[in-house]
Amino acid sequence: MNNKSSITGIENFYAVGINYKKSDARLRGRFAISNEQYEAILKEAGNYGVSSLFILSTCNRTEIYGVTNTPNELVNLLCSVTNGEIKEFKGHCYKKEGLGAVEHMFNVAAGLDSQILGDYEIIGQFKQAVRFAKDRGFINTFLEKLYNTVLQASKQIKNQTGLSKGTTSVSFAALQSIKQYHADATNILIVGAGKMGQRACKNIKDYLGQKVRITLVNRTVDKAERLAEEMDISYGHIADLPILISHADVIIVATASATPVILKSDLEHCSEKLIIDLAIPNNVEPAASELPHIKLVNIDETLAC
Repeated sequence: MNNKSSITGIENFYAVGINYKKSDARLRGRFAISNEQYEAILKEAGNYGVSSLFILSTCNRTEIYGVTNTPNELVNLLCSVTNGEIKEFKGHCYKKEGLGAVEHMFNVAAGLDSQILGDYEIIGQFKQAVRFAKDRGFINTFLEKLYNTVLQASKQIKNQTGLSKGTTSVSFAALQSIKQYHADATNILIVGAGKMGQRACKNIKDYLGQKVRITLVNRTVDKAERLAEEMDISYGHIADLPILISHADVIIVATASATPVILKSDLEHCSEKLIIDLAIPNNVEPAASELPHIKLVNIDETLAC
């Protein structure tokens, strides 16, 4: 890492990103950052003059917060590993600096800048993003103090207001989509046992558990088995995904895959289904929506329910 003693604090602090306000799910997917891409960005940071940074990449946004000379260095660094082009990013991004960047960071962590006001899942994503950079030596003293203050403010908001309740989340919004589009569903398949998949399982179990059969599938079957046992639901092997798809009324997809795990061809000869794609980038091939018996709802449409 290339540390520069003259670039340390708020006067050189910037936040650059895209979010749901100016970009749709497909565009955000082209700038979503996987852990492998995050690792690559940190390794290259010194070559771009960035001394301290972290990246927040969620279904709502991809943002890079950093201490550097200009925000353009953050844009160039981020776009050096993304599937989207830098020109495309610049056409949709926002740039915050100094106190403006600090204020933006507070708003994001508190859920005030989310598609669902008060989204309680964002703070966990925030912690994970900072931890990833900190473990690799990319959080300087200024950013550490700012991050800790942001966490305290978010905690106070949660404890002292009704803003961040358990129903203010993407996974809960998926439940509302089921009620709106397929209220009579009896078989629900959840693909992905990460945080989003886990929360979707819990919400469906809590609110629809007596009415539906829930099956969980994950690429790592041991993880699916553990979660299924904990929640008293069924689980399946990824190799059995085609047959599980055919039996499901509703499919919720939320994996960390960079490419679709369900294709249009997988759905051509099956019964009517509601498919909720909570992933960025898309986990379901968008062309699946062309099938007359498939109702495909992406993350933006889910949150609009």
